[in-house]
Amino acid sequence: MLLAIPNVTLNAYAQENNKEENIQDLTPGSEAAYLIEFNSGKSIYAKNEHKKLYPASMTKMMGLLIIFEQINKGVLKWEDEVITSELASSMGGSQIFLEVNEVLSVKDMVKSICIASANDAMVAMAEKIGGTHEGFVSMMNAKAKELGLQDTHFMNATGLHDANHYTTAYDISKIAQALLREGKDDLLKITSTYDSYIRENSDKKFWLVNTNKLLKQYPGVDGLKTGFTQEALSCICATAKKNGLRLIAVSMKSANSKVRNQEIKTMLDYGFSQYESSIIKKKGECIEEIVMEQAKPNKFSLYLQDDLNYIHIKSNESAIKKQEIEILKKELPYKKEEVVGKVKIEMEDGYYGEANLVVQEDIIELSFLDILLNTWKNLLC
Repeated sequence: MLLAIPNVTLNAYAQENNKEENIQDLTPGSEAAYLIEFNSGKSIYAKNEHKKLYPASMTKMMGLLIIFEQINKGVLKWEDEVITSELASSMGGSQIFLEVNEVLSVKDMVKSICIASANDAMVAMAEKIGGTHEGFVSMMNAKAKELGLQDTHFMNATGLHDANHYTTAYDISKIAQALLREGKDDLLKITSTYDSYIRENSDKKFWLVNTNKLLKQYPGVDGLKTGFTQEALSCICATAKKNGLRLIAVSMKSANSKVRNQEIKTMLDYGFSQYESSIIKKKGECIEEIVMEQAKPNKFSLYLQDDLNYIHIKSNESAIKKQEIEILKKELPYKKEEVVGKVKIEMEDGYYGEANLVVQEDIIELSFLDILLNTWKNLLC
């Protein structure tokens, strides 16, 4: 049943219009760098953010995005078995030394990718989902197009060097945003793990140590992905959260990990010192009442699934300029706690934010008997 509710959306948010002027070069050792606020994508610091560079193993964030999409859709399960092919086993660089026909669970493969940046595990997962490595790479490029990434092209799932395999600091931040939204706590639980094991109950027990040393160097860091090749040099996309404010920082083509990590810290320090998060509307707050003659009950409310936050320069708050509702699901039934819409707000200072809207009860389509009874009631009135 199609609901007669208009699909109302805001004008596209021009992220470039919200870019802060850089008073100084915070990242002299990076060829490109970018710092954004996670929820809105607001640009806080930028340097050569649209310059095409090699991403090395930051590439794996796109692969992880597709993996988590498959898990969230129910196509893939954490306990599913993944068989190692000859191609996957032959991968060089960072690896967990998978043998041909060795079987690991999806969970252990994902742990190996997130923590140890394992190329062999990434290719094994690529073949599991895409049928072939090439098929998965096609999915990665299709997802890049879907995300609106204009300066990204993948040739493999690992980030091993290829002259036609490139991206930008800006595009990496967009991939990170999408990955954090898709993976949520399941992702962060893994990426925030400093060390762990796979094959624990076997004689091939393998120790995984996180390549992201910022986990122990900067409070609040809980992901995401490092990278290094001789051509890309040292790069990283890191995310940190403090006092409700989550930032994503990208550094590309630094001389070494010490330089890149220090410049990520500098960017994060700058972001957290300049900006703060305030709650505009609280989780569970009623945002909109809907009257729908075809539904039972015919009057229900849309509630915030989570707090609606407003990210702003400290001591510089403004008021809501515009608030609009977008209905995402136009067909009944609605299940309790199901996301059926979004609320989008525009602040007077230009900030855009959004949050999911849910129903707090089951909403079903009127049955034929319900319609008949309603008709009789109207006739009797």
